[in-house]
Amino acid sequence: METTIGAARLPGVLDLPAGPVRGGLVVLHGSHAEQRSHFLYAHLARLLPRAGIAVLRYDRRPRVAGHDVPLADQADDASAAVAELRRHVGAVPVGLWGFSQGAWAAALTATRCPVDFLVLVGCSAVSPARQMRYGTAEQLRRNGYGPADVAELARLRALAEDYLRGDVARPVAQAAIDAAARRQWFPLAFLPEELPATPGTWTDMDYDPAPILARLTGPVLLCYGETDAWIPIEDSLEVWRRTARDAELTVARLAGCDHAPTLGEREDLDSVSPQYERVLLDWLDRTLPPPG
Repeated sequence: METTIGAARLPGVLDLPAGPVRGGLVVLHGSHAEQRSHFLYAHLARLLPRAGIAVLRYDRRPRVAGHDVPLADQADDASAAVAELRRHVGAVPVGLWGFSQGAWAAALTATRCPVDFLVLVGCSAVSPARQMRYGTAEQLRRNGYGPADVAELARLRALAEDYLRGDVARPVAQAAIDAAARRQWFPLAFLPEELPATPGTWTDMDYDPAPILARLTGPVLLCYGETDAWIPIEDSLEVWRRTARDAELTVARLAGCDHAPTLGEREDLDSVSPQYERVLLDWLDRTLPPPG
């Protein structure tokens, strides 16, 4: 059934089980997977209702002037989505599923409105800026670039970040960008050729997940592709284990998967990892009340 979410009237769709409802799940978005039709969200809507679990997915609110949607705004919308889901499913357990950036938003939402569980796929527990430093360096390594290129990239990203924080003058940072733009590896740096006219446009660059994770309680499933090129998995798990002392953590490493829970780095329904499906269904079966 079609629905809308929150004051922004975000279009959504709710997939309900044919029989009794055991639980419900709100789907939160990767940074470049903003539509409710994204294949990972469609996969949940196909898989989970057959197990008695309702799935609510919706379009993320649009970017403004090309800038990413602040996590606080994403959490506001997710809280409204939880309320909408509860309106339809009643008193059954309701949780959040978040992919990549959506994992940050899901954890933040869980500190703002009551949820019963979290499923986080490709979840970074370090700041967005630190995560992007790791991910872009890994892109260079996997494309055959050596330590000198990786070190130059690190200096470039640090300078760009300092400009966005307001600590470096724009001409200084832009001159570094102009010089690096001639490098063959520059497209892998994920930096614009023209910096924003003013600093402060990356709202969440230094967002620290640790204080949020420390407030979480209840079951949490963390799914990581074994070869994830974008998430510092070990550093993230260290933060989770050190801070989320009241959460019930389950960690799954997905063989053959990179950042998304798919095989061969493909992006379609047929490529979704069978191991991911089994892990998700088994964990939800243990976490939710039995059917009926």
